Amino acid sequence: MDRTGSSRRTFVAGAAATTGAVAVGTVGLGAVPAVAAEPAAAPSVAVLGGGVAGLTAAHELAERGFRVTVYERRALGGKARSMDVPDSARGSRRPLPAEHGFRFIPGIYHNLPDTMRRIPFPGNANGVWDNLVAPAEMSFARTGREDLRIPLPWPGHRPAELTLDEIRRALTALLDTARSIPLHEAAYFVDRFLVFLTSCDERRDDTWERTPWWEFLRADRMSYDYQRILAVGLTRNIVATKAEEASTRTVATLLEAFAFNALGRGADGPLDRILNLPTNEAWIDPWAAHLTGLGVEFRIGWTVRELAYDSASGRIGAVVAEDPQGVRRTVTADHYVSAMPVEHARRTWGAALRAADPQLARCDRLETDWMTGIQFYLTEHAPLLAGHANCIDSPWSLTAIQQARHWPSRDFSADYGDGAAVDCLSVDISEWDRPGILYGKTAKQCTRTEVAREVWAQLKAAFNDTGRTVLKDSALHSWFLDPGVDGLGTPNPTNEDQLLVHPVGTFHNRPKAATRIPNLFLAGDYVAVDIDLATMEGANASARQAVNALLDRTDSPAARCTVQPLFRAPELEGLKRHDRLRYRLGLRNALDVG
Repeated sequence: MDRTGSSRRTFVAGAAATTGAVAVGTVGLGAVPAVAAEPAAAPSVAVLGGGVAGLTAAHELAERGFRVTVYERRALGGKARSMDVPDSARGSRRPLPAEHGFRFIPGIYHNLPDTMRRIPFPGNANGVWDNLVAPAEMSFARTGREDLRIPLPWPGHRPAELTLDEIRRALTALLDTARSIPLHEAAYFVDRFLVFLTSCDERRDDTWERTPWWEFLRADRMSYDYQRILAVGLTRNIVATKAEEASTRTVATLLEAFAFNALGRGADGPLDRILNLPTNEAWIDPWAAHLTGLGVEFRIGWTVRELAYDSASGRIGAVVAEDPQGVRRTVTADHYVSAMPVEHARRTWGAALRAADPQLARCDRLETDWMTGIQFYLTEHAPLLAGHANCIDSPWSLTAIQQARHWPSRDFSADYGDGAAVDCLSVDISEWDRPGILYGKTAKQCTRTEVAREVWAQLKAAFNDTGRTVLKDSALHSWFLDPGVDGLGTPNPTNEDQLLVHPVGTFHNRPKAATRIPNLFLAGDYVAVDIDLATMEGANASARQAVNALLDRTDSPAARCTVQPLFRAPELEGLKRHDRLRYRLGLRNALDVG
């Protein structure tokens, strides 16, 4: 892919200008100077949604000379954005930073990092990509037992500094885990993983897509630690989905990629990466500024209500949207990229449009669930760890990371809030339908305040459980729960920012970026891409596919976007070909002992 932005931006516009120049001659005396006609206007594209998918589509289209307008109902960045805590700033400080959930940009991502390298950032040779930093470790935080801390090595890695007490605790947790997961169970897990590694694509897409991860691992027959660490813990920490429901194809495909990432194969960088500033400062704001410089226009506060399908032409004739004042408007463009989350996008597809392309109707079968963030601001630094923590025994399946320790250019108390808070503990709540330990209610049944108190109690149960106090009530400054969640504690709570989940069969209902409607294209983390998971990488890759489909439909001479698939180890391809033969003969994988 040509990485020189100037060539991308000028290619289509230059071609249009060249073909638009018309030489006019005369008959008779003398020569009349040629007159250049007005160059033909570049095609217009309305991008519906300003999250990662929408901004990626706008980026790729603008670099190819298209006139792009992005319509976003709330704020650029979508679920990836950070936001200000209202009324939290004092003096010259910024408001406390909050977010829908902490960012996680692992080394298995390639398409999103490519985009980040092309977003300028002051002082960074590689743009926004240079704002990625790698935590030194992760942990499985267990209630009533020592936490299992796992170093995350990579070239140039500097291990987290540990005290003698921390080393003792880490070794105790390691030996305790080795004892609590019987050897035959560990061997069985390894065998199941090898079965998947050597499975052909047909077996993955059929058999393993129809098999829940929990069933694939035979978790119901295994020990508690096998279930919580290998079945549930890995899926929560790495794949952000439910082991009991998620398809084996989805979970194991990502675990395969992470395993090769840890081995340094096919990786863009370290296994775990986060941003070194709040997301908007490190990424979204520079991105919006760069796109504005490329000519992209933004319409913030516009809510798309319907894609008006013209049955006579078989095309989208217009988009019906509400402007920030609530007035209904008609938006027209040559092409449309629907880049909204699936739960919002499918509301805009009428019966005629769905009939014109059945894959749109199949999107009704895609399921979403709640996975929402809450931030706790602390007046003292809590000695947790230098990375992500997975509270595997917590009823609400909490994962967390301390933010400020990874923002070296920021003095948190001097730069944010009222000067009292020194750190931000960002927590994702993955389970909203199980009773907690404080009130005995599900998260949806709790009020916002009760959710905060319950999460804090579950965090303390995970971290303050082996003779030391890591989280202190006296150090809790304040908290902030994602405002997309509303109506908590009532019979009908709502969540505007849900997460696509992957129960068995989901793979076959994900749509392609190209639709049967000539001027409509789909982008979003629900669109079928190589990374079969609702991720920022998937959103980015789907937007690239949508742009490529648009370029193909218009016979554009512009360079196509590169869409890099997940790494495939060449040494396993022979085993997969052998498995393809066995699959077609109706036989199990050669390593499958049942």
